[in-house]
Amino acid sequence: MISQFFILSSKGDHLIYKDFRGGAGNDIVGVFYEKVTALTGDQPPVVMTHKDLDFVHVRQGGLYWVATTTADSSPFTVIEFLNRLAALVKDYCGSLSEKSVQMNFALIYELLDEVVDFGYIQTTSSDVLKNFIQTEAVSSRAFSLFDLTNVGLFGADTQQSKVAPSSAATRPIQSSREQGGKSEIFVDVIERMTVVIGSNGMLMKADVEGEIRVKCYMPSCSEMRIGLNEEFSIGKSQLRGYGAAVRVDEVSFHQAVKLDEFDSHRILRLCPSQGEQTVMQYQLSDDLPSAPPFRLFPAIERDSGGRLLMYLKLRCDLPPKSSAINVRVTVPVPRGSVSLSQQLSSPDQSAELKVQSRSVEWQIPRFIGGTQLSALFKLEVPGLCPSSLLEVGPVGLSFELPKQTATGLMIRFLRLTPVQPGPSQRWVRYVTHSDSYTIRV
Repeated sequence: MISQFFILSSKGDHLIYKDFRGGAGNDIVGVFYEKVTALTGDQPPVVMTHKDLDFVHVRQGGLYWVATTTADSSPFTVIEFLNRLAALVKDYCGSLSEKSVQMNFALIYELLDEVVDFGYIQTTSSDVLKNFIQTEAVSSRAFSLFDLTNVGLFGADTQQSKVAPSSAATRPIQSSREQGGKSEIFVDVIERMTVVIGSNGMLMKADVEGEIRVKCYMPSCSEMRIGLNEEFSIGKSQLRGYGAAVRVDEVSFHQAVKLDEFDSHRILRLCPSQGEQTVMQYQLSDDLPSAPPFRLFPAIERDSGGRLLMYLKLRCDLPPKSSAINVRVTVPVPRGSVSLSQQLSSPDQSAELKVQSRSVEWQIPRFIGGTQLSALFKLEVPGLCPSSLLEVGPVGLSFELPKQTATGLMIRFLRLTPVQPGPSQRWVRYVTHSDSYTIRV
């Protein structure tokens, strides 16, 4: 049973508040924010206690989604509810941000009235709620199919040789109603890569976690069939097809997915509901089918003037027609570093010294496969000694790889039955990004 629910911004601003039981005042919001900000760690505990109330919260879209419960409630149920509610708000508002919540507060309150009754959870199904929710969402950014300014996040060639912009699916599901909304369905293959490379250049760890997400804007669709690689294999002992094997270690499916054609033809069948859902999750441990996307060749020394010199050569081992975007290289540096001078290999790069986090951050907007970039950094470090050089590293990389997957998983086809009347669009998009990419120096 839920007593109160509220949404706070990262600064503690009060965005949404709903008291289902009438047992506490608005001051409970301030109590929670004081507790969560008083903690030193970056990840505060999900459950905290104040008198006879338990605070259960999650972070979604840079916001605190908080519910208060009594001692007899299951925290796992409340956590699942908060995550589903955040996904529901994202479906109806188009995106999760402080601005979208402020612009759609009336819609969110209407959702809360239907989802929770006197503290008891009723439903979080968008299919059920669409019959009762009447408030139209206010989009924080107008959608245009021809707006390609953010294509880098998910962009991928489609069967029509077009690209769906990353902002295409960040609009309310209500826009797909019969009153003129576009009939579209998005299938996103998203992978997160965790890599550790030793100082000798040897690959020490390589894990990939991936998922297939479906976001449906179709008013009705009886069944959707998603065909994966015929060579898709689960486990090391299973081999399929005649081409290069696409292997993962573990797979889990959404409960709505029908698997009667999966073993024989690698086809997923489901009846998608309006909104976003994850239909498949998979994991590959301690293995990569290809070389890691980046290699770093560092040289760190102390010059005659007592400054710290760091020469970094970064190589991108992607295919020449591929590229990485939003590449950020973070290099921890010795304590007390006060100034930085730099020489970068191209003018579109940038770098700065982050004094608070004690690191140098090198940013590369776009990195083409098969090329290498270099940077020379000179740091003024008072009292620099040989032992200070040991404080440099390890180097962390963050990046996005659009139009490709680390495992090689691909969508062979996407079919809807029955054939949808009128014009409809089907988009398949791929992206791999770094969850943790560490290179020891």
